[in-house]
Amino acid sequence: MYDPKRYPLPNLAFLWPAIAAASAADMAAAFAKHFTNLALGDEGSPAPLPQWATPNRVTLDLNTVRLRDFTTAATAFPTLICAPFALHGAAMCDLAPGHSLVAALRDTGLRRLLVTDWHSATAEMRFLGIDDYLADLNVLIDTIGPPVDLIGLCQGGWLALIYAARFPKKIRKAVLAAAPIDIAAAPSAISALAESNPVAVFHELVRLGDGLVPGQKVLKFWGPQSIESEDVRQLLQSEEVAGCSALTDLEAVFRAWYAWTVDLPGIFFIETVERLYRRNEIASGDFVALGQKVDLKTFTAPLFLLAARDDELVAPAQLFATENLVGTSPHDLRKATAPCRHLGLFMGKRILLNAWSDVARWLAEPPHFRRTDLDATEGASG
Repeated sequence: MYDPKRYPLPNLAFLWPAIAAASAADMAAAFAKHFTNLALGDEGSPAPLPQWATPNRVTLDLNTVRLRDFTTAATAFPTLICAPFALHGAAMCDLAPGHSLVAALRDTGLRRLLVTDWHSATAEMRFLGIDDYLADLNVLIDTIGPPVDLIGLCQGGWLALIYAARFPKKIRKAVLAAAPIDIAAAPSAISALAESNPVAVFHELVRLGDGLVPGQKVLKFWGPQSIESEDVRQLLQSEEVAGCSALTDLEAVFRAWYAWTVDLPGIFFIETVERLYRRNEIASGDFVALGQKVDLKTFTAPLFLLAARDDELVAPAQLFATENLVGTSPHDLRKATAPCRHLGLFMGKRILLNAWSDVARWLAEPPHFRRTDLDATEGASG
C-alpha cells in the first residue's frame, strides 16, 4: 500500500510542488524570516543551462516553450513528450547516456520524437495562466501535424490529459506517467501540503517574487547539498561502484541539471494549486480549458498509465483513477507500475530499459489491441 509518510521529503525539490512544501505548516512560525530572505536574498551566479545528451534541433521557439526535435526518420509517426513545467528543466528527459528517456524510446523504435522544453518565465510572462500553455501546446502539435502520440510526464501529464480531452481528434494514443489527475483518489505528500496551507501562503510567495515563483530563490530551501550522493545513485539506478570516476561524472551531470531552475508565472502557479490540487477540477469535470469545460469522457483513444510504485510525490492511485474518468475502452487501456521512486521513473537506468521499452512498443502497435495485448495488460495491472 502506498504510504506518503514512508519517504522523506528532500526529493520534493525535484518538481515545482516543492514550493508548497517550503511553506508547509511546520514552517509557519518562521514564515516572515524565510520569505524575507526569499524576496531580498542574493541569488548568486546563475547556473549554466543544462546540456541535452542526445543531438537535437529546435524547430519552433515560442514565448513559453521550445520544440526540441530528436527525429531520426521524418516519415515515422510523431511522438511528443510533454515534459513537466517544473522547478527544474525539461532536460530531465535526456540527462545522460543510459539515463535518457529520449534515447530509450528511440532505441525501441520511435524514430520521430519531440520534447517540450519550457522557458523560464520572465517578468513579462507573470500573468500567463494554464490556458496560455495549452494554447502554445496546441501550436506545437499543429506544427508537428496531428494526430500525434502524446506522453505526459508528471505535471506535464495533467496538462497533456486536459489537452487530449479538449482536442481529442489530435491525439492517436496517450501515455501518462506519474501524473496527478484525481487528487482525491489517495493522499500524497504534495496534495496534503497544498490542502493544509491557506491559499494566502501561495499568493504571498507570488507577491514576494514580483508576480513570479522564482526557482533559484526557492531552491535555497532545498539546496543541492541536501541530496546525498547515494540518494542520487539510487534514483538513477546506477550500477557504477560508489566513488568511481564514472559515477562521479554522472553525479556531476545530475547536479548541474538540478542547479538550473525555471521561474514560474504567478498566475499559472496559483491556478495549478487552486484548480488542480485544492478543487480537484480535472477529476470533478469542472476544469474549463480555452473557454470550454473539459469532459474527459470525450477522450477515447488508447491510453497507457505508468506509475512509480514508491512515488513520494504522486500517489499511484491519483494516476490510475484516470481509467474511470476517460472514455477509453478497457481493451485499449493499459496500466503498469515500475519499482522506483518518482524521479527514477524518468531517469532510472533499469526503468528506462524495461518499463519505457514496453511503452514504446505499445505506441508502435496499431491503435486497437489484439487478444494477446489485452492479456499483457491484465498481467501488468494485477
